[in-house]
Amino acid sequence: MSELIQSNLVVLDEDLGPERSDVIRALAQRIADAGRADAAGLAADAWAREEKSATGIPGGIAIPHCRSTSVSVASLAMARLKPPVDFDAGDGPADIVFMIAAPDGADQAHLVLLAQLARSLMKPDFNDSLRSAASADEVVTIVRGTLDAPAEGAPQSAAAAATAATDGESASRPSLIAITACPTGIAHTYMAADALVAAADRAGVELHVETQGSAGATPVAPEVIARAGAVIFAVDVDVRDKARFAGKPVIQAPVKRGIDEPDEMIAEAVAAASNPSAPRVAAGAGGAATAGATTAANESVGARVKRWLLTGVSYMIPFVAGGGLLIALGFLLGGYDITDNASKIVLSNALWNLPSGGLGEYLGAVAFVIGAASIGFLVPALAGYIAYAIADRPGIAPGFTVGAVALIMNAGFLGGLVGGLLAGAAAYWIGRIPAPRWLRGLMPVVIIPLLASIFASGLMLVILGGPIAVLMTGLTDWLNSLSGVGIVLLGLILGFMMAFDLGGPVNKVAYSFAVAGLGAGSINDQTPWMIMAAVMGAGMVPPLAMALASTVLGRGLFTQVERENGNAAWLLGASFISEGAIPFAAADPLRVIPASILGGMTTGALSMATGATSQAPHGGIFVFFAIGNLGMWVLSILAGTVVSALAVVALKKWARRRPVETVSTTDAGAVAPAAMPVPA
Repeated sequence: MSELIQSNLVVLDEDLGPERSDVIRALAQRIADAGRADAAGLAADAWAREEKSATGIPGGIAIPHCRSTSVSVASLAMARLKPPVDFDAGDGPADIVFMIAAPDGADQAHLVLLAQLARSLMKPDFNDSLRSAASADEVVTIVRGTLDAPAEGAPQSAAAAATAATDGESASRPSLIAITACPTGIAHTYMAADALVAAADRAGVELHVETQGSAGATPVAPEVIARAGAVIFAVDVDVRDKARFAGKPVIQAPVKRGIDEPDEMIAEAVAAASNPSAPRVAAGAGGAATAGATTAANESVGARVKRWLLTGVSYMIPFVAGGGLLIALGFLLGGYDITDNASKIVLSNALWNLPSGGLGEYLGAVAFVIGAASIGFLVPALAGYIAYAIADRPGIAPGFTVGAVALIMNAGFLGGLVGGLLAGAAAYWIGRIPAPRWLRGLMPVVIIPLLASIFASGLMLVILGGPIAVLMTGLTDWLNSLSGVGIVLLGLILGFMMAFDLGGPVNKVAYSFAVAGLGAGSINDQTPWMIMAAVMGAGMVPPLAMALASTVLGRGLFTQVERENGNAAWLLGASFISEGAIPFAAADPLRVIPASILGGMTTGALSMATGATSQAPHGGIFVFFAIGNLGMWVLSILAGTVVSALAVVALKKWARRRPVETVSTTDAGAVAPAAMPVPA
């Protein structure tokens, strides 16, 4: 696989900049200069991966990597840095940096080789040879020698390999299983596996590792699972087929900890194996797991609850999106009075027996009925998948049930939120009750759903449903009473939240509020639809404004990379992807974010004031047929875009900024950027 690395992709003993973003950008440019990728796209995707988890590892190594649609040929670029650059490893800066650039649809052979390189970087001899190489050609020869070597299988400690020697000797050692997985499945997955294997050898522990990466996974044998005392999940994503490990004590942490602190994780797993109070993998676990197992040790209760709620919202959105668009299509084809007799039209007519209104009325009724059915799942899906996030699959049935009960009680989406948390908590705690072996198979499919449904739905019916329904009625009445200044003020608040952090927690709160209420909208009560239109319009403004400012109004005030990002931001903004403005905000937050907020508030206020509505939760301008008062909605977005673009151009011209390169990332008060800093 000689095409992976060439001498023109190697940089020796050069200063590529003081920040890791500078190094990533320089190596991306090298790969682009070789005709293998688009520099800006690759750099952005590699930095997005870097933000999820820093790629520095002990030993002065960094391995930034990504799979990207901007890459046309799988490539390796390598830099030996002078001076070293901090990639957030525990033992200091990195002087050896490999960038792994894989096409989004990379073939299996390339992925195996890239994983093999990642494993080689855990070997001191390999790294020493790179540090002593005299030329780029020598580096290429060393790397190709590693890639051309026989592929390594799934890592397993020497102690594990020796288990066949004597059963007695194997029984005297603790037996553990480790699962490693990272978002891209290229580098950290395999590096963590090898680090844990080495740590297990040092501790005299039998360890079997299953790497769930892009190069494929070989599942651990059932008999190995049966005798394991504990499992280690060094993962940044869900573990596949987690039910295999139900009841096992578990130690879970981000995959990077498996690289940085493998000895500590092995020691914790050995201790957990003999600790009856240790967190365990839930019975019937599939994709998620117990709260004690899935959450990093330092995750706060608030962060955990937010993750559960956002999981419910994310699974709910397809029901709302499909249902809202179909209802809008029903109105378009059958008129607004289709709500009164859609079911009757569908049941009493057919394509060969059309109603008096003709084909349009019939198809409109069909679309409306399907859409209304989809919207009807909004609250049950919200509650069901909140419960799923807490207790995995055993929580789905009680969650959906309590969501349906919330609808019966007129408790709305607030009832769904509360009910989902109750159902998930009940399913989780019931799943932790020790059960005899003969009963374990019934727990996730019968016992847990039954008891959790009785608990959560019973509480909703007997105690909680009434008060929540009163609260929902009060909230609905308040929203309906808003007019004039009040409704404009609500638009200002929603616009502020949507533009404040460009897809971050504040943005998600406003968006979730709008989506959760979307199903309550109707011809007679369009306030929820107005809120959705204001939220979507305000979220479109930041990327559109940065596109307008960087490509039209103030090209000279932006770098070439920013202008390229601006070209892409037109489509991102039109599609309601607020994150399209993040590269600009990361490079210049003190000017871009206030300007974005100003434009977002303008659009939010105008959208609410003019009565624009949206029955679709996403899609931007491309769901125009689901937008009511489309002309004023578009005008609101244009006004906010112009305001924000003029503001950022003015700030860049007249508001002086401290140069990026003079800011030390080691300062106590420094804040890590959300994306690559671009020199002013």
